[in-house]
Amino acid sequence: MDNHLKEIRIDSTLAYDGHFLKVQRDTVRLPNGQPTTREYIKHPGAVVILPLFDDGSVLMERQFRYPLDRVFIEFPAGKIDAGEQPLACAQRELLEETGYTASDWQFVCTIHNAIAYSDEHLDLYLARGLIEGERKLDAEEFLETFKAVPSDLLGWIREGKITDVKTVIGAFWLEKILSGEWEI
Repeated sequence: MDNHLKEIRIDSTLAYDGHFLKVQRDTVRLPNGQPTTREYIKHPGAVVILPLFDDGSVLMERQFRYPLDRVFIEFPAGKIDAGEQPLACAQRELLEETGYTASDWQFVCTIHNAIAYSDEHLDLYLARGLIEGERKLDAEEFLETFKAVPSDLLGWIREGKITDVKTVIGAFWLEKILSGEWEI
């Protein structure tokens, strides 16, 4: 139905093969028949966890992000390993980063956070029945965890204190879920 908008790959090469990211350079035929080049980042995908405590508060992280040279407030998240199922990744990341496990997991949605230059997708999960344990941070991972109330998250988004797209979207989903407007 959208074939009149589709670009057709003619050729594809790996432009950069890094440890974390791969950059693909494709030659495509545009809908008008003209060729052009598309460069994009190949990414295995990631998960985002919305850890909700019984009292209605959520577990958040503060983590330094090198490309922007600052600390960000975020929901726990992480890259899906090769062959790993998204839910298993979410469970692993929650434990590693925060020390918590959850007895109830619900898939919320999939988002595509950078459609112009990456094939990355993020699967969001709501985690309830949180049980505190010992976190298992990677050797190069440094972050702090803290509790917040969802209304604070929305205020921080409005004030520009939270700008991370996965956290903004997660907070908006959480608001709709908690108000009963959206069911998952």
